[in-house]
Amino acid sequence: MNKKTWFGLLFCMRSIFASAQLVTYPAPQGALLNNDFTVKVRTLGQDWKEIPSHLVKVDEVRGIKHVVEASSMAFFDFEGNVEVWITHNKGRINDARIRPLSYGIQPRIQGNELRFVLSEPSNLSIEVNGDIFHNLHLFANPILKQVPDKNDPNVIYFGPGMHEFAENKIEIPSGKTVYVDGSAILRGQLLIHNVRDVHVVGRGMIEHTVKMGIHIANSRNVSVEGLFFTQCATGGSDSVTLRNVKSISYYGWGDGLNVFASNHVLFDRVFCRNSDDCTTVYATRKGFVGGCKNILMQNSTLWADVAHPIFIGIHGNTDNPEVIEDVVYRNIDILDHKEVQVDYQGCLAINAGDNNLIRNVRFEDIRIEDFRQGQLVNLRIFYNEKYCTAPGRGIEDIYFKNITYNGSNAELSILSGYNSERKVKNIVFENLIINGEPIYDDMPNKPAWFKTGDMARFYIGEHVENVKFIINAKKE
Repeated sequence: MNKKTWFGLLFCMRSIFASAQLVTYPAPQGALLNNDFTVKVRTLGQDWKEIPSHLVKVDEVRGIKHVVEASSMAFFDFEGNVEVWITHNKGRINDARIRPLSYGIQPRIQGNELRFVLSEPSNLSIEVNGDIFHNLHLFANPILKQVPDKNDPNVIYFGPGMHEFAENKIEIPSGKTVYVDGSAILRGQLLIHNVRDVHVVGRGMIEHTVKMGIHIANSRNVSVEGLFFTQCATGGSDSVTLRNVKSISYYGWGDGLNVFASNHVLFDRVFCRNSDDCTTVYATRKGFVGGCKNILMQNSTLWADVAHPIFIGIHGNTDNPEVIEDVVYRNIDILDHKEVQVDYQGCLAINAGDNNLIRNVRFEDIRIEDFRQGQLVNLRIFYNEKYCTAPGRGIEDIYFKNITYNGSNAELSILSGYNSERKVKNIVFENLIINGEPIYDDMPNKPAWFKTGDMARFYIGEHVENVKFIINAKKE
């Protein structure tokens, strides 16, 4: 190598290291930690930094019993390239996987240690020896570019440390920005009620002991970015954004991100592992009245230890029928789905009740891993007397594009209407791939007398019309 080439290479290496950034956050005194793993990170070529492994809890269903398990969570911010070094303190690593599997991250394993490199922000599950309940949830965040000024009177600033509130909650006024430092832990709810122009940002957490960590009600122009919590519901609100948030719950009715009677809601790059539905869209419910319109979830990861990863439509106003419409889910990894009750199965589920009409819903670029128990798709108009006072009016104009499933545990998917006036209709599956096989109406190995749904193990039942399975080799 000549001198000119050597100096050029040295300059490039220096540029890479100079552009790389890493921010870690020590745990405050009193934080609840878990020592199953030791986690270290570094920018390439630099010194290792140990980051705390926080205690979180998850729900394991054993038969019909719910058992709370102690799991782990760690996080850091970075830009450029970062190397991760994880030690499994409970013993040797025989095998490990890093999910979502679509990321293609293959760790190097030696003894009770594993290492890998990240080049972009990722929300990951590190699973050792097949254990999904005592895993490490690792959240590699982007660098927070702007930290609010704690001296600004419009900023509510939670610096490093433990923070407790009177009555275990704090109400946020209009026009405020809330900052939660990465070394801050809140032991109380953030209530965003009847306000506007509220923004919550940071890298810290609302401790897992707090049910419904954030609650947004009857508010407008609200954003939440970067926090960890158990649950966040949005009701009766407009123009709400949740970005890079993480929701892990472990108790009964532990839905992750609910939407009730709200419009223009965006979920971007969220991670949900929940003990009930990960994300829902309902009309009238919990005192919030109205339909829903323009709901978007994208670039996200969902893991339902109970019930549905995605669920739309069961609740509404029977006396004054409502519409749920223009709902989109795109670029999503579904890691798990576990539900024994057939009525509540479905990774991608739309169940219309309470005279709801559900229309213009799109599922696109969704990768479903081999879940434990449930269905891929469930589209039903039903009268579930436990939760509804009437069947739904209809489900129509639903588009599934680039849906892939690899696994063997999917039960029979169901598409079913209610009667001749309450139908499921105009349903398109484009590029549905099951275990590598495209499912489409003209597939060569389908017997002429079969429904295409039979090839996917989809039951297409009564009062269902105009269902198409198409293939498009040129993905947009």
